[in-house]
Amino acid sequence: MAFRVKKSIVMVGMMGAGKTAVGQALAKRLGVDFLDSDEEIVKAANMSIAEIFTRDGEPFFRDRESEVIGRLLDSKRAVLSTGGGAFLADRNRDMITDKGVSVLLRADLPLLWNRVRHKDTRPLLRTADPRKTLTDIYNARAPIYALADIAVDARPEYSIEDMCDAVIAALKTRPDVLEEVG
Repeated sequence: MAFRVKKSIVMVGMMGAGKTAVGQALAKRLGVDFLDSDEEIVKAANMSIAEIFTRDGEPFFRDRESEVIGRLLDSKRAVLSTGGGAFLADRNRDMITDKGVSVLLRADLPLLWNRVRHKDTRPLLRTADPRKTLTDIYNARAPIYALADIAVDARPEYSIEDMCDAVIAALKTRPDVLEEVG
């Protein structure tokens, strides 16, 4: 089955939800480019996100993040993965709504913790109690993530391909975003 993507598809959700992995598989399946706002920021700054946070602070990072998301949404129709905090900013949600569709990968806390607990690439989890920090972030962000246009539940038993299938099924309910062709 072939598809025509009419708007950029923006993956949102918590760190560890699968935005990058599922986004890459989705882009491949839909025949569009995969873009990653965090990766673009790292390339532009020539340093890791953790280094940017340390050197310039989170507000500086969030400003660069908004600039990059705007630029990527203006470039071409694609699947765009965003950082976990990107969707929290009104300006980013407005840009995403105007130029694309937001897809929340909704994962519960045990699944998220299982995926992020062994990684040291998450600057927000560099705390004395990272599990509590993750819980606090999750609880604070869940109501904002609920504003996404589409939500797809992540499950521990799902493969990346299973998640990709679930996202496509959800996108098929939006003919303004995705159209089957042939």
